[in-house]
Amino acid sequence: MPEAEHRVEITGPYGDRYDEILTPQAIDLVAALHAELAPRRQEALAARRSRQAQLQSGAMLDFLPGTRDIREDPGWRVAEPAPGLVDRRVEITGPTDRKMTINALNSGANVWLADFEDANTPLWDNMITGQLNLKDALDRTIDFTSEEGKDYALQPDDQLATIVVRPRGWHLDEKHILIDGQRASGSLTDFALYLATSGQKQLEKGKGPYFYLAKIESHLEARLWNDAFNIAQDALGIPRGTIRGTVLIETIPAAFEMEEILYELKDHSAGLNAGRWDYLFSVIKKFRTRGREFVLPERNSVTMTAPFMRAYTELLVKTCHKRGAHAMGGMAAFIPSRRDTEVNEVALAKVNEDKTREANDGFDGSWVAHPDLVPVCKEVFDSFLKDRPNQIERQRPEVAVTAEDLLAVSKTPGQITEAGLRNNISVALQYLANWLSGIGAVAIFNLMEDAATAEISRSQIWQWIHNDISLDDGPAVTRDMVEQLIDEELTKIREQTADAFDAERYGQAVALFTEVALADRFADFLTVPAYERMP
Repeated sequence: MPEAEHRVEITGPYGDRYDEILTPQAIDLVAALHAELAPRRQEALAARRSRQAQLQSGAMLDFLPGTRDIREDPGWRVAEPAPGLVDRRVEITGPTDRKMTINALNSGANVWLADFEDANTPLWDNMITGQLNLKDALDRTIDFTSEEGKDYALQPDDQLATIVVRPRGWHLDEKHILIDGQRASGSLTDFALYLATSGQKQLEKGKGPYFYLAKIESHLEARLWNDAFNIAQDALGIPRGTIRGTVLIETIPAAFEMEEILYELKDHSAGLNAGRWDYLFSVIKKFRTRGREFVLPERNSVTMTAPFMRAYTELLVKTCHKRGAHAMGGMAAFIPSRRDTEVNEVALAKVNEDKTREANDGFDGSWVAHPDLVPVCKEVFDSFLKDRPNQIERQRPEVAVTAEDLLAVSKTPGQITEAGLRNNISVALQYLANWLSGIGAVAIFNLMEDAATAEISRSQIWQWIHNDISLDDGPAVTRDMVEQLIDEELTKIREQTADAFDAERYGQAVALFTEVALADRFADFLTVPAYERMP
């Protein structure tokens, strides 16, 4: 893996201690992965575009006939759960800033999803200091003092959550690292920097380098990750099978290839997760021009009890347990309040209901976004699991999900109202204003929102406009209407935030939102044009 074979240029500025992450070994690994996998990554992205064109021309998703033998072969299983990933009843998610790193590891959760993706903004400094925070946590040299003078420090190692890193999706570049003149893959950069600087530290803790794999749309994309794992393990002298990856099933094409995805990652697989919010975004995106049959009600009225969402989650549990893999539940976005008793009671009740349904369905654990929700999720899964670490043995033979079940979007109850349209606009503007300033996880209207929120909000508006959808309590949704509502919602935000309102930042948010919600051409991911607006 000699560096001379590949010309690597780091165009981002060097900050304090950056050299501890951008080591020669780490950069060589990024270059080696790029050399082997960059063309295949581009082929995978081209395949996504081709499938999108087919869907817009009237094609439909279905289980793949060419991989039927994999689905019908009862003999294969994924690897046994790795150390630190046997019991995953509560997983907490969040970005890798210093305070969150300490709070998440101390939260009492079994796993912390250390997020370089949707709960993070890919500022160059965020990406490198996030890696430093993980390294410092593993070295036990991390601490933090708030502006109020409160000190944060790690609990003993045996009380800390297992770190599982979520790199960026295949579609995102890292523009501050050029390899032979080409931008590096954001996915491979995040993966390689963590593995090279912290992977051995995880092994010395008795665990290992574990990852959540985002935005996958096919088993061939899972194969690409599996090959990245093997290349990296061989380069660093780590035994194959040491790395483990949990795949987020957060795109509707991937829902038709769950068994194949597990099969491709077999010895590196740590199961699947029901990435519910991005899944809704994917449904809207993939079928955005297919008329009312694929138009969802407003975002907040789509629940996990909708028929197509029930089909997706039940198939995920059955598929995982059939192959000996963990089935992980989705995010509870509600935020408890330490100041408002009523808000707090509602949040805790909703989380309890959500996690009870998941545990009853057979999930082995689930996600929360706030440390105060860890006890709620833990109590629910404790009551189901008792002294068992998981319920993989529960096979769900009664579940029989068809392609039609997964595509039954039109059976979703709910409305499309002016209030729902306004909520989409307001939440998206508030989130994007924060995102552009470097914050990727934002509390809005008592919910913890990440990039998936803004994606659903803007894609729903695009779909309603382009499919001539009328509000249930008003006229048709048009570009002119949305532009007027943007102005009105922006005024409300300005009044509510008063002196804290940043006119320049919100001006940028409005421009970005208008580009991705109202333009004739649909942007596949809003984070792509947003990233180009960053230094």
